[in-house]
Amino acid sequence: MYLAITRRAGLFISACACIAAEAWANDAAPLDGGVVSTGLCADAYVLALVPRTQIRALSWQVDHPVSAAPDWARELPTASASVEGLLRLDPGLAVFSPGEGQRAGPMLERVGRQVASLIWGEDFAAVQANLRRLGQAAGLEAAAEAQIEALDRRLAGLRERNEARSARPRIAYLSASGGSAGQGTYVDAAITAAGGINVMATAGASGWTRSDPELALGLEADILLTSFFTDGYAGRLSRARYHSAYDRLLESALRIDIPAGYWPCAGPRLIDAAEVIADAIDRWEAVQ
Repeated sequence: MYLAITRRAGLFISACACIAAEAWANDAAPLDGGVVSTGLCADAYVLALVPRTQIRALSWQVDHPVSAAPDWARELPTASASVEGLLRLDPGLAVFSPGEGQRAGPMLERVGRQVASLIWGEDFAAVQANLRRLGQAAGLEAAAEAQIEALDRRLAGLRERNEARSARPRIAYLSASGGSAGQGTYVDAAITAAGGINVMATAGASGWTRSDPELALGLEADILLTSFFTDGYAGRLSRARYHSAYDRLLESALRIDIPAGYWPCAGPRLIDAAEVIADAIDRWEAVQ
């Protein structure tokens, strides 16, 4: 069963946050050369915080299904963590996804360009830390704080919804690869914030798990979260798309597909994923 849900209130809050951030951001002096992002995770933060007029280029993944970039962003030049390519773009600020830029970053700094390297994290605290990191590098501190405050309000809203419920459903996550997410992952953070119980975490799984058809045959869940099935990279490693062991799980639980662009990492749209999960929980509770 598929579930398509729209959260008007959440979208309104998100839109207000974006308007507020844009208003703050327009007070900042434009960076000479603009802002360039080199990875999918960095794209998510740049699109959330940097005014459109200051974005010079986004990553090579921006035109792939896994990206949640708007249409206008897909018309921009593309970039990677290549020293040569970045020197040609000559940005005022280069933003690297976690783990990128070890070679390119120092070389750009030598020619007087600013660099912001995002940190890897698996929770909403990491999202806030990266917003502050990018805000400081781009001179958009006020915009970053506005986004952080909006995120705190939305998380508080999820806590209030959870407190009003009478039960918590068992929720499992399944990626197109057949892997899942245990304790300490950003999927677990989203499930917990939404008010669900991550069955993989309660089963003792920690971190990101690999494809396990045998586990899938015995897994029981009230709600199944899937992602990267329709908007991910197709290939022979997408075992959950083709292996019959996953059919029972895919067909037995209330299924909701989270857009890949909501969580290429623990990024600004992780809260959108959590709100979609919360909507699914409300639907589930209504039929109990």
